Amino acid sequence: MKVVSLILAGSLVAPVAHTAPQMTGAKPETRCGWIANPTPANWWLNDKAGEWTISEQGGYQATGADLPDFSTHDWVVTNAGDHGYGCACLTASYDHKTMRVLDIKSVKQRTLRQCKVDKGLKSPG
Repeated sequence: MKVVSLILAGSLVAPVAHTAPQMTGAKPETRCGWIANPTPANWWLNDKAGEWTISEQGGYQATGADLPDFSTHDWVVTNAGDHGYGCACLTASYDHKTMRVLDIKSVKQRTLRQCKVDKGLKSPG
């Protein structure tokens, strides 16, 4: 019985081992655009390529550096509890197939104006 459970456990681990390096090995890149936090634990970055998921409440969460408190300046409140949107650049690794932010290296908040004048970005509001 122990042999069967070891073989079964090994077969469950193998697919994870094959997919993990592809995700964690992604080369970091810097993307800038609107960062949205409409409700608790839901975060997205919207840039010229589209909408990148940073985190979803009760679900996916990017790893790495924490997001700063954007609400202290250049932040538009659209919901209770200072939830809203701002402008930022994220240096992170990204999964281009799933449009997810994988591992955040750094975050730099930008002024709202910097995103507003960028013709390649869709307005968040």
